[in-house]
Amino acid sequence: MTSYVSHTVVDCADAYELSRWWQGVLDYREDPDDPNEPGHEECLIFSADGRHRLLFIEVPDVKQGKDRIHLDLRPAEGTRDEELTRLTGLGAAVVADRRNSDGTGWVVLADPEGNEFCLLRGEAEAAGE
Repeated sequence: MTSYVSHTVVDCADAYELSRWWQGVLDYREDPDDPNEPGHEECLIFSADGRHRLLFIEVPDVKQGKDRIHLDLRPAEGTRDEELTRLTGLGAAVVADRRNSDGTGWVVLADPEGNEFCLLRGEAEAAGE
């Protein structure tokens, strides 16, 4: 017997706003029969194939320190640097730049509430190492 990940939970101050932000980042969807709305304390979004879900839950605590778990993102198309420009344009903040001169590495970013995630190179970029 094994388990599987039902959804990844993100603690936040504003579930609706943060779920909308991540929808734009990941091109995720919400359930049209149970849409997320302003004021909802829990908002769920999921990938186009429905296999990955993110659940945003409002909590009274503020984020403190480094996240112990985070998402690693790869651009679906284009390069890491093009995606970095798009994400910062959406409001992500660069926390640490771990890119190397040979093109390897990643960038640590934070969403509008400070939750960290990493941006890796796209698969085509990584294959060209």
